[in-house]
Amino acid sequence: MDAVKFLFGILLAALFFSNNVVLFELTYVFIFFTLIIYNFLSKSAARHKILLSSVYLMIMIFQSVYNNMVIFAENNDIFASLTGRIIGLALVPMPFIVNKLISEIRGGKSYLPSIQDLSVFTFNELVENVAAINKTIKQGQKSMSKKNIDVLIKDLPRHNSFRYINKGSLTDEYFNMAYKTLDDLKVYIIISNTGSPASEIISMFTKKQYNHASLSFDRELKTIISYNGGENIYPPGLNMEMIKYFNKKEESSIIVYSLPISVEKKKMIIEKIKEINAEGNAYNLFGLALKFSFKPNIMFCSQFVYKMLKHVGLNYFDKKEGQIKPTDLIELDYDRNLNYEYKIKFNEI
Repeated sequence: MDAVKFLFGILLAALFFSNNVVLFELTYVFIFFTLIIYNFLSKSAARHKILLSSVYLMIMIFQSVYNNMVIFAENNDIFASLTGRIIGLALVPMPFIVNKLISEIRGGKSYLPSIQDLSVFTFNELVENVAAINKTIKQGQKSMSKKNIDVLIKDLPRHNSFRYINKGSLTDEYFNMAYKTLDDLKVYIIISNTGSPASEIISMFTKKQYNHASLSFDRELKTIISYNGGENIYPPGLNMEMIKYFNKKEESSIIVYSLPISVEKKKMIIEKIKEINAEGNAYNLFGLALKFSFKPNIMFCSQFVYKMLKHVGLNYFDKKEGQIKPTDLIELDYDRNLNYEYKIKFNEI
């Protein structure tokens, strides 16, 4: 559990040094919704679920009130501010503690990590990781900027992780182009560093530069598709992509790899995509945190690419679909099945 302790310590350190009330609020809200969803998916009795959900809500309200009235209260002296922050940090694991206590009292088993797993770092551990903490804080301040948060909040109502909201976004013209590539015995995997608000925030957790994955049937990327937000043109889900939309910051770039494939298997992938397009689909927003899909066609980008390769037996590594990161598609290619094609740095074009 060292990794869990490390990540939890990083979070606490980021909160301790942050002067942004939004970061505190987002942490509490994220924990609340994560626990609510885990609670809903658990095998506990309905009464138990209702009890825990009510307690989680009360804790979140208390945390929010405490934030505004104590931690970020006006005219706080140094001692009051420091004490308030320490208590505020102690409130972060409170839902986990309550979950464990209630579960044990009711004779059940907690389905969440124990508080020992989330134990706080010792001073020496913090000192040893001070460089990583400072880097994470700076990255967090950039990723969790007001602009990025505003964009994401505005975009959230467009998503739905429980039902299909995108249907038929890929046209007959697209599939005609895809079928014309059958003579090209390759399928192309693209990972990108787009600089979009979602990508910036995801990078905070993955610690990776490239946080989006796409699939194309041609080298020029005229048939590039993936699960994405739809660029406010189509609903979030399976959509065709345009390279120009990948250029959202100065250092944006994409890397293209190819994987050998037979005509039959390439056609099978196209047919599967055609089926998903007809049945309906949606972007797996909750799946980014929960690693779980409520319906087969609800996916995120790397989950989609991996699932298409697995559909025809071309997955060159084994991992749960909900846990696939875009960089896994490259980093886990131990047998060198992929061939490097090219890289585009948009600031050099």
